[in-house]
Amino acid sequence: MRNRSRRQREPRSGDHGTAAPRRGPGTWRGDRARGRGVRGARPPGGRTVRRSTEAAGVPAALRVAAAYAWRLLVVGAAVYVVFVTLGRFHLVTLAVFLALVLTALLEPLTNALTRWMPRAAAVTTGLLLSVVLLFGVLSLIGANVAVEWPGLREVFSGGLTRIERWLQGPPFHLRPGALSHLQSWVSRFVASNRANLIGTAVSGVGRLAEVLTVGALALFCSIFFLHSGTRMWQWFGGRLPERRRHAVRTAGRTAWTTFTGYTRGIVIIAATNAVLVGLALFVLRVPLVLPLAVLEFFAAFIPLVGSPVALAVAAVVALASRGPLVAMLVVLLIVVIGQLEGHVLHPLVMSRAVRLHPVVVALAVVCGGVTAGVLGAVVAVPLVSVVWSVYGALSLRPLPPAV
Repeated sequence: MRNRSRRQREPRSGDHGTAAPRRGPGTWRGDRARGRGVRGARPPGGRTVRRSTEAAGVPAALRVAAAYAWRLLVVGAAVYVVFVTLGRFHLVTLAVFLALVLTALLEPLTNALTRWMPRAAAVTTGLLLSVVLLFGVLSLIGANVAVEWPGLREVFSGGLTRIERWLQGPPFHLRPGALSHLQSWVSRFVASNRANLIGTAVSGVGRLAEVLTVGALALFCSIFFLHSGTRMWQWFGGRLPERRRHAVRTAGRTAWTTFTGYTRGIVIIAATNAVLVGLALFVLRVPLVLPLAVLEFFAAFIPLVGSPVALAVAAVVALASRGPLVAMLVVLLIVVIGQLEGHVLHPLVMSRAVRLHPVVVALAVVCGGVTAGVLGAVVAVPLVSVVWSVYGALSLRPLPPAV
């Protein structure tokens, strides 16, 4: 009894006579979870010590570079798979893209017509007006070529003779008859490869069927996008988890705003370029003014590249019909249009929709052209603009409140 009472009076440990709390197994687990072992470092040979020893011999910059490298490889592989999948269904992808372009162009007209008529009638009226405008422009081009064609053959034949004489002088000093030899070589090539050319023409009929199919599908999709595109997007967002809906709605709103701004802006720029080129060619009395202006309009959809190519065609026509002096004026026109487009039209019209450096635009056009030809060059810049805008919107948006 005496020893028992003495043990009860003596404190086990601690300062000032306070008893130390008893440490159970649960307390030890808590210390390990919070401090990685309050009672001392982990024994040698443990997993943490071995990892720190291995990482100690690798520079920090190399570890960071390796971490970014494998993540970039994963992202690149995912992007490659997406593009391969879209390439398998390139006709459907192209049709949907054209439908989105039509929707972006006709949405303001449809919204304006909705004030006086039902939505379905407004969509139908807008599409009919656009089809009439397209066929009207094509008929004007055909009529212009048909009227000027009889005189163009004589003009071009005399122009080729002038070009040959001009090339025979300094600084080219082309030997006489070089162009005649070139024409005879082209004739022999066509005669020897007639079967292949016929096969190519037959395959071109199949391509025409594909073009008509894509156009019909694009028109069909654009009808529903104009009529109930907002409800379709809301239905899609409603199928997503609740915590993902805010991000998807933000991304969709930003992507559509950027795409519509780019599409309408590039149409305004293309129309301005076409009008300026048409007026300049008319003043210089270059033939085929209307077809060349329309060519400039469609070529302007490829930034930095399309307009110079179209004006180079106009320069060749001017060289054959009006001589070297007028051709040089058309070449000068290429420089003027390029400066006007780059320093006035793009900052004025597309500053809100597209905020890309010209180097990024050039790389996007080249990569799109290498990947998918002319269509890739047309689609590349709006695609990069949309991706960059969505990234900026999602990275800067505030986080939704926790539920």
